[in-house]
Amino acid sequence: MPSANTEGEILTLKEVAEYLKVTERTIYRLAGVKKIPAFKVGGTWRFSRADIHEWIRRQSSDPSADVTGKPG
Repeated sequence: MPSANTEGEILTLKEVAEYLKVTERTIYRLAGVKKIPAFKVGGTWRFSRADIHEWIRRQSSDPSADVTGKPG
């Protein structure tokens, strides 16, 4: 659960990729098809730490969720 200090923190694509232990390309693709909560600032993807935590929680509670966009 996010702490009060990090709740409003904004992450870069690279930081989210490192946090989730996936490639930057994977995060870029997920953001582009709106499978992960993201927004653009000046053409660059940004992510709310709180939104990412909530997204992880939802993914964890729904094992059938396919976040890769690949047929499964």
